[in-house]
Amino acid sequence: MNRDIQEEASKHSDVRVIFTDAAQNSEKQIHDVEKLMKQGIDLLIISPNEAKPLTPIVQEVYRKIPVIVLDRDIESSGYTMFIGADNRLIGRGAGEFVSQLLGARGGNVVEIEGLLGSTPAKDRSDGFREAIAAHGNIRIVGTVTADWLRDKAEDLMREQLRKWPDVDVVFAHNDPMALGAYKAASALGRQGIRFVGIDGLSGPGGGIQLVNRKVLQATFIYPTGGKEAVQYAFRILNREPNLPKRITLDSIKVTADNVSDYLGK
Repeated sequence: MNRDIQEEASKHSDVRVIFTDAAQNSEKQIHDVEKLMKQGIDLLIISPNEAKPLTPIVQEVYRKIPVIVLDRDIESSGYTMFIGADNRLIGRGAGEFVSQLLGARGGNVVEIEGLLGSTPAKDRSDGFREAIAAHGNIRIVGTVTADWLRDKAEDLMREQLRKWPDVDVVFAHNDPMALGAYKAASALGRQGIRFVGIDGLSGPGGGIQLVNRKVLQATFIYPTGGKEAVQYAFRILNREPNLPKRITLDSIKVTADNVSDYLGK
């Protein structure tokens, strides 16, 4: 996301982008926003670490300058524009894919969640569970929360897989956690488990390569929205009328059948 923002912003000589990183700490993110406001920024692009704690500060900033909420929502409509994919729909797509993967026999699924309190984690889980609820022969036998982190997913799954002897599919809320689960299963000699993730990033170690290497059965490309955020930021600052409140970005399912179309992109 940061790279996409920087690349799009570099096309304009009259803009300066300041990046901050809260390192998954909501209090630090609030402090970062307050600091940016003191520096006199003209527009804020924010991907909230957690919805509830960040809602008040986003609303406060919105009363003074335009705010683009990117990827992760807040608990109000107190912003200029939201840009992001439909995480619930993506989760539902993952659930439908897992249902097809397991077929008539069904099977046991483990879900690895992202950061609790973040809207993508909630929506991806809700959508996934909605889809598999229609299949009584598919059971979620366990859930772990790995905060979007590969190493944490690997450590937790290495421990938990010993308690879950019969697992057919692992669905992770992002590709790095799916990779962590794959590494854990491989270390324990557990064969036959299939892995599904979300993000579909390109490049070494990204979800596209993981599908190509048959580490993942599928990933769902999750557009970062960085490019769109900068484009709409200029339109907002230029006071263009009748801009939409919400921009929903499309996602694409990538499997062995179509992965060659996305390699190298």
